[in-house]
Amino acid sequence: MTPMVALPCTEFANFAINNKRIKPFKVGDSEDRFHEDSLYRGNHFYLKVSARDTDGELCIYNSTRIKKGGPRLHLHHSQDEWFFILKGEFTFRIGDESFCLKEGDSLFGPREIPHAFALTSEGEGKLMLIYQPAGKIEDFFKEARTSEDLSEEQSKALFRKYGMELLGSPMD
Repeated sequence: MTPMVALPCTEFANFAINNKRIKPFKVGDSEDRFHEDSLYRGNHFYLKVSARDTDGELCIYNSTRIKKGGPRLHLHHSQDEWFFILKGEFTFRIGDESFCLKEGDSLFGPREIPHAFALTSEGEGKLMLIYQPAGKIEDFFKEARTSEDLSEEQSKALFRKYGMELLGSPMD
């Protein structure tokens, strides 16, 4: 195998992840990687890097939050999650700890640790969410955005189906 330092620039752009040829791609600010509907519970989720791009290793979303609040307390059994604040202020609860984040701040949420967050500032908020490994998070968002009016038991079953557990209420 040719060492990476010996690869010409054109070959480097097509370097393989797990021997799978990938090419660079650009996704605009308010665009989705595959131009799919991104609205979930009144907020936009724009897929930037798909599990299909990284052989399941990584998934990246930008989320535009329209109103204060956020998701219910939950955990991911097999995924770490990293949050990066692009705009606005957010409060996070991860395990027994609370964090206040503003533009430019980031926070790591390890798998198996319950977490929730909420937009707390006025106006629009934006954050980047990175899931590693990607797991089934893309499939979760696809199904969840078409399942808005679920009972508590149906919501818990949906989370379980995609490797997560719904544990409690959203943050105030």
